Amino acid sequence: MPPKSLELAQQLLGFNTINPPGNEADCMHFLADWLAEQGFDIALTQFGSDRVNLIASIAGTSAGKPLAFTGHLDTVPLGNQPWQFDPFGRDIDGDRLYGRGASDMKAAVAAFAIACVQQKAAIQAGRGVVLMITGGEETGCDGARALIEAGNLPEIGALIVGEPTANYPVIGHKGALWLRCETHGKTAHGAMPELGINAIYLAADALGKIRHFSPGAPHPLMKQPTLNVGRIEGGLNINSVPDRTAFDVDIRSAPNLQHATVRQQLASLLGEAVTITTLVDLPAVLSSEENQWVQSVYRHCQPLFDRPLDAKVVPYFTDASLLLPALGNPPCMILGPGEPTMAHQTDEYCLLSRLAEAENLYEKLIKDWM
Repeated sequence: MPPKSLELAQQLLGFNTINPPGNEADCMHFLADWLAEQGFDIALTQFGSDRVNLIASIAGTSAGKPLAFTGHLDTVPLGNQPWQFDPFGRDIDGDRLYGRGASDMKAAVAAFAIACVQQKAAIQAGRGVVLMITGGEETGCDGARALIEAGNLPEIGALIVGEPTANYPVIGHKGALWLRCETHGKTAHGAMPELGINAIYLAADALGKIRHFSPGAPHPLMKQPTLNVGRIEGGLNINSVPDRTAFDVDIRSAPNLQHATVRQQLASLLGEAVTITTLVDLPAVLSSEENQWVQSVYRHCQPLFDRPLDAKVVPYFTDASLLLPALGNPPCMILGPGEPTMAHQTDEYCLLSRLAEAENLYEKLIKDWM
């Protein structure tokens, strides 16, 4: 028997929400209308052309704060490799549902939406639920930032982030600090380079230093922080001395590191020849294993795995980086049916068996919270 959330997941996959540019509006409005038909209260906020966030809620009648779920509807581009399956279709092959965003993370959004519908009576008799659905996550949590700036965030007691974990409960993730480093020289004719200052050479000197730069000490759980130079561009034409070069640095951090300190240390290393601009600044997320609710999530997840669950974190960032501080830092778990190894891959898929597990798991967590 197929998962109850399969049809909704397929409908969400049918929308092209590649970011950039995002264009989540049509998909978000479809989901908002679907949720409204199921009895959710709906609040939509726009944060750009065809860019929309959604807060959907079902109020409870018992004392206490609601349980919240969050997910995003934007996806990364398709990549350069050809797809065997339609990235915006509803193709199923065996146990696999294919499509861009199947694992990251439209299937999870469908699963927790259906779980809420299935447990609607318990929710109304309990403490309520809130769904926070964002756009713009893939480019640095732009939608979550806009949601916070718009105000009127709900009070919540705990947060589940449906990012892909193959239904393994994850207590945190690394932070992300993205920096643009620029060097500025002096242009001159390529036949007379001695009259100029080559910004590419200045950048090469900086890159030589940055290869051996450590953002900080390792964390007991998140291990060593990482640094990667992911993009470089400089020069306008081959027969001129380039007067500007820029390269982008991706640093993944842990709770024991302060991003302001890391940036300052890097600036000191590179010197005055390099100017640094922050592009994305997202703190690490880590919930305490000792938290009572975290332990209850572990208990519900344990039957899905043969070995005892260990504290686990993931290297990617989520909207929780921004949402948690804005919500008063409630306990948070990252838990979704998607396959982590399939995120951003060609022929991305989510296993239908994982989707069914997630539905059941979310329902248990909802009932337990209520």
